[in-house]
Amino acid sequence: MPAMNNDLLDLVCWNGFKNVRGPVRGIILRFHGLGHTGMKTAPEGIDHDFAAKGGLVVEVYQDPWGWMNDATRDLFDDVVAGLRARHDLAADLPLIATGGSMGGHAALAYCFKSKHRITACATNCPVADLDLHYTERPDLPRTILHAYGYRSDVRDVLKLHSPVHQAARMPDIPYLIIHGLLDKAVATHLHSDPLIAAMRKNGRKIEYIEEAEMGHCGPMSMHAHERWRDFVIGHLR
Repeated sequence: MPAMNNDLLDLVCWNGFKNVRGPVRGIILRFHGLGHTGMKTAPEGIDHDFAAKGGLVVEVYQDPWGWMNDATRDLFDDVVAGLRARHDLAADLPLIATGGSMGGHAALAYCFKSKHRITACATNCPVADLDLHYTERPDLPRTILHAYGYRSDVRDVLKLHSPVHQAARMPDIPYLIIHGLLDKAVATHLHSDPLIAAMRKNGRKIEYIEEAEMGHCGPMSMHAHERWRDFVIGHLR
């Protein structure tokens, strides 16, 4: 598929290029959570910190039930290629994947599914085992089937897209994982804990912050929030 042209690019994503101070020092992809249908129109909160350091924040208007299926991967790959072409950005400019919950799953899976090389990945309460998640709540199968196909062998397919089952395919890059110990939607011991064990067994570099008072994706402590910000900024060039 060719790089996305300018007309399409402005229809399928928000990006903070006009807010970046100085030259772009990296692209920061933000993957949203399950069911999100909002369309970002302006920078907010931490976006200003990233922009001040040269971070080009990008939020793609993806399928709210898309997880990280092939169509979602292709969309993000095309957006990255389109932004690089529009702003004459080098192919080796840092590309950082970030997200929480389904977005955390997407950020992790994008690391081994994308045609682009990912520089670093930061996730909050990520869904690491999509096959297990399929059974965790009655509202989840419809979304996962929508993403991966209404098929009898979908559980086998989900393992091919689950970071915990694909730890050996995860690129050797820095990872930050933050997870709340009070998370009832994506339990730490079922997702981040086994993911980290599998990735460390495969020699991957992971920084893990367990938030004792945090539920699903928030509210983060000041320490975790600052570490998230510094981790991302630290991988800009």
